[in-house]
Amino acid sequence: MVDIASMSFTEVLQQLPALTFEQRQLLVRRALELDDPPLEESDESLVDSRLAALRENPASAMSLEEIKARLRSHHGK
Repeated sequence: MVDIASMSFTEVLQQLPALTFEQRQLLVRRALELDDPPLEESDESLVDSRLAALRENPASAMSLEEIKARLRSHHGK
């Protein structure tokens, strides 16, 4: 495992091609999260409860296409 804490920015960039696609995706997500303010406790609880409900009943989830279709039907586009 490479210790990126001791690497320069240029060295980190040079290591990117060695990462898997999934590792690069995770890196991008984590980098973007750094700019997000932390969730308040009530928001964190809401997210946790909705994830728990989804895990309990995965069939309740809608695909992106279903969501788009609903939005189009409600907004006429």
